[in-house]
Amino acid sequence: MIQPLRPNLVHVVLTRQDDPAVRAQLAAYRSLLTDEERAREARYHFEADRERFVIGRALARLQLSAYLGGDPRAWRFATNEHGRPALLTAPGAPRLGFNISHTPGLVACVFAHTADVGVDVEFTGRRLSHEIPERFFAPAEVADLRRLPADDQPRVFFDYWTLKEAYIKARGMGLALPLAHFAFRLSPPGLPTIAFDPEIPDDPASWQFGQAWPTATHRLGLAVRRPPGTDLDVRIDEIVPHVDA
Repeated sequence: MIQPLRPNLVHVVLTRQDDPAVRAQLAAYRSLLTDEERAREARYHFEADRERFVIGRALARLQLSAYLGGDPRAWRFATNEHGRPALLTAPGAPRLGFNISHTPGLVACVFAHTADVGVDVEFTGRRLSHEIPERFFAPAEVADLRRLPADDQPRVFFDYWTLKEAYIKARGMGLALPLAHFAFRLSPPGLPTIAFDPEIPDDPASWQFGQAWPTATHRLGLAVRRPPGTDLDVRIDEIVPHVDA
């Protein structure tokens, strides 16, 4: 049944890699992929990484068909020079923006009525080098992080990291956007906000950001461009993608 995506809704869909129901369908998920996607899958060295790639592409294809109808195998994507995929549709067909992120244990896809949408999920159990924030964060972010008690810094590190990754993915420019030239301000329970150095011509008011803990060990960051002054609804669902026979 087709369930069109509401114009003001940003929909994040999550799938756990270790869910037995997901693992039982890996072959079915792989059957949805194009030859080019299967070639990309084969370039991953580790089986777990290959699995997450397959789950992410299948999740995107199945959700697009849930919103728009049609065979999930029929969707075709174009990738820009920085690696961001975009949906190719026929003239006059509805256009949806989407973005995929995967990390050990979890795959996330976000969908919205704008191409400028990005999501990042990170497994927070991985070890971090102490100097990473100084290498990749804006000075204001580093200062805010280092003011915290040492035990709190790893958790807040992922607050900043997932937001910064989500923003550069939403812009579709990757690391062509210098990470030190834009800074997030965390103000829970309010939503994060962003500020730009003059080197990045962008309007902070045109962005809405969000965060979530989908599991106890995964942090999620979300970035979506919206009309200034407009609040978008965000919905997060955990699902097991199902492939019809």
